[in-house]
Amino acid sequence: MQIEVWSDVVCPWCFIGKRRLETALERFPHRDQVEVIWRSFQLDPTIPEGETHPTLPALAAKYGRSVDEMRAMQGQVEQVAAGEGLDYHLADGVSGNTTLAHELLHLAAEHDLQGAMKERLLHAHFEEARSVFDVDALVALGVEVGLDEAEIRAALTDRRYRTAVQQDAATAQALGANGVPFFVVDRKYGAAGAQPAELLLQVLERAWADEHPLITVPAADGCEGDNCAV
Repeated sequence: MQIEVWSDVVCPWCFIGKRRLETALERFPHRDQVEVIWRSFQLDPTIPEGETHPTLPALAAKYGRSVDEMRAMQGQVEQVAAGEGLDYHLADGVSGNTTLAHELLHLAAEHDLQGAMKERLLHAHFEEARSVFDVDALVALGVEVGLDEAEIRAALTDRRYRTAVQQDAATAQALGANGVPFFVVDRKYGAAGAQPAELLLQVLERAWADEHPLITVPAADGCEGDNCAV
């Protein structure tokens, strides 16, 4: 069984969704026969590469809310994250273009380290306040999971995975993904948003049994609207 997950490394609901998927897989009796692939999706590809800005005021302006209102909304997401064992500090977050981070994930996939790289990027951004937007920062994180420093620098300099990132985004659009996380099982079953682990487990069980030709469950909370930090 193959699970493809479209997500961004600066999407708070994507880290929550990752934890819920892991919980579902722990309960899934055929988990040893499941392959998880992390697909690229950028919440805001319009941010110029190399530029960063504080997330909180940008979100407040984007959604026409006051900074205090947006801080309160982020606090609600932090509580949900805490329920999954995550320690968010969203009000202090920084946003930027995540193309390079996604390119690094494609490199990691070639070394069977994509899952570890995805976890490291999310943990760095949401729980350590570390940058995931520039080459030097990404090299350091990649080395931590076992990638070669010189290979990372070469890949992020010659941009060999840029087309793969763009192709992931195009596939997401073709599959009808308007937000993330977006889970697709064997290209037959879809689940949008950070679905509860129980529901994700049901999707896995149905896909394994292949009871239906196509199932798309109703969307849950995800990065498409006021409850997301980009």
